[in-house]
Amino acid sequence: MAEKLIAGIDEAGRGAVLGPLVVAGAAFSEDQIKELEKLGVKDSKLHSPKQRERLAVEIEKIAKSIVVIKVDACKIDSYRNAGTNLNMIEGMKFADIINIISPDACYIDLPEANGERFGNFIRKMLRGNAVECKMTLEHKADVKYRVVSAASIVAKVERDRAIEELKKKYGDLGPGYSSNDVTMKWLRDWYAKHKSYPPIVRKTWLTAENVKGGDQQTRLSVFSFLKKKEECDQGGK
Repeated sequence: MAEKLIAGIDEAGRGAVLGPLVVAGAAFSEDQIKELEKLGVKDSKLHSPKQRERLAVEIEKIAKSIVVIKVDACKIDSYRNAGTNLNMIEGMKFADIINIISPDACYIDLPEANGERFGNFIRKMLRGNAVECKMTLEHKADVKYRVVSAASIVAKVERDRAIEELKKKYGDLGPGYSSNDVTMKWLRDWYAKHKSYPPIVRKTWLTAENVKGGDQQTRLSVFSFLKKKEECDQGGK
């Protein structure tokens, strides 16, 4: 009897005003999930940055497969301008990951209230063997299921690395969230100087609009690791 492949899927950077949305899927056999327990894998928010970096390396050693999809800010804006909301964007990327991994079962951290509707949205996009995947969608799945915790760690580490790369070009922009003073100062200073945003900013976000408005008023059996990035022309605004 073939061993079952069980995947966890989670994201990082959902609510950020700048930088990518990172969606990660990590797949394991049942025995490998026990290894995650021994490592003490928990939701990424319950680990320090150093712990996440260390655990991400160990997770990569254990996993059957890991898939990381990065969706740049300008790509998110393109989706939203075309009428695709953030939950739909996530659902599309979740489906992409399931199609790539084709697990027997997957656990997903649910981003909206209606789990049945969101599950049906994902299932319509599944192809091939992935159609048979048994999906479990729950709020706080990253806390409840080790496989989702593992995916959350991978997503967070990849998102942090992406932000560090952006800092090399754009300066200290903080973690990219509107709740962070460094990020908000960077947004205000950049817009005041350039009168426009670079492609790393999610221009469709209310935070970006408010900063702009304020300025105007004042003047698989073998381990595999796949990364997919949806990016835009960096010359755009």
